[in-house]
Amino acid sequence: MSLHLNKPALRVLGIAESFVRSSSTSTIAGVVMRADLRVDGLAYAHATVGGDDVTEAVLSLCRQLNRSDVNALILSGVALSWFNIIDPERIFDETQRPLVCLTYEESPGLEKYISEHFPSPDEKLRLYRKLGERQGVLLRTGHQVFVRVWGATPDEARILLNKFTRDGRVPEPVRLARLAARAELKAALFSVA
Repeated sequence: MSLHLNKPALRVLGIAESFVRSSSTSTIAGVVMRADLRVDGLAYAHATVGGDDVTEAVLSLCRQLNRSDVNALILSGVALSWFNIIDPERIFDETQRPLVCLTYEESPGLEKYISEHFPSPDEKLRLYRKLGERQGVLLRTGHQVFVRVWGATPDEARILLNKFTRDGRVPEPVRLARLAARAELKAALFSVA
């Protein structure tokens, strides 16, 4: 599926997570938003903190929403839920939607931390290295973000992000997904207490 960036009803699925290390599961939220910034859908999934199942959680969001009108996915990060590393190629292959994985700060990468925190880090390191390098993208807000893109070009990703970023560096669908994930996680933690 190609990215129709000038389409008035352009829709994206923004995905973000929330977790606490003391819990075994994290909350992943997905928000469907139109280019006019109207929210058009919401779904939740869960992943294991420090596990290897976040790709399935993202795909679960897509299946729950079952939205053929979503043009692209914007995912906040590539290592969610404490080093639970996504497989973006699988997400792109199964959804047939361009995928933009977004991070907000320059960093030397996660290899050192993965090696320090996991006694058998080989598979996580393999998945992380498979992600490739990030590219810096300057948004119209004046903020730089870093992207990894599947199914689109970095320039198309920049145009897409600019359509959904009002201010700062976090696109609205991702910002709302983050808020929704935090609210659901907080509700779940308080219901257990």
